[in-house]
Amino acid sequence: MNLILLFPSDFIASDTVRLTGRRLGHALEILKPKKDDLLTVGLEGGMIGSGRVVAIDARSLTMSVAFNEPPPPRIPVVLCVALMRPIVFRRVLLTAASLGVEEVIFFHTVRVEKSFWQSTALKEDGIREQLVLGLEQAKDTVLPKVSFQKRFKPFVEDVLPGLLKTRAGIVADPSGQAMAGNCCEPAVLIIGPEGGFVPYEIEKFREAGCKVIGLGPRILKVETAVVALLIRMWYP
Repeated sequence: MNLILLFPSDFIASDTVRLTGRRLGHALEILKPKKDDLLTVGLEGGMIGSGRVVAIDARSLTMSVAFNEPPPPRIPVVLCVALMRPIVFRRVLLTAASLGVEEVIFFHTVRVEKSFWQSTALKEDGIREQLVLGLEQAKDTVLPKVSFQKRFKPFVEDVLPGLLKTRAGIVADPSGQAMAGNCCEPAVLIIGPEGGFVPYEIEKFREAGCKVIGLGPRILKVETAVVALLIRMWYP
């Protein structure tokens, strides 16, 4: 945890917060602060600053807080990923928040197991937990938007065209040409399941105006492809 993310419910006064639970446990075990120590804090959706420890014990941590700098800039990406196994789903959420994407959309494809859609990992509390962990890692405060598209054709024909009005469409698939250089422009980055897209799905993306690119001959795990593409294309 490189930043303690604060929420409105943490405030006991306009400039004072009290922490319990997971964040208190992390502070006691890892940070080991003493009275008057300064800790890096950030307000959900807002500024970053510092918290001065007023009191700390096994039950709570109280800090006076002040905010004076903006969070790091977002990268202008809507990340669309075929739904995956729960353990990978959690990793992708954390990674997306850490790298600063604006929005994440999980969608269905032929090679996505239908049972994935019944996972408890898709519940709002579990999603939020992973996003918060990603922000704490990256010293950020802005949660990316997360949504789901359970049907492929409506996603490609009804949702995707609206996203592409102001963004380039990029589909990552082993069949695509090797990517060249950075992107750095607003984009919709689409990544399929570990088994890849079927030809019909690739053709639907092309019809929508997307460019198909590849990372080379190796077949990567989904979470590896997400990191490789975002870093290579938007972190020059």
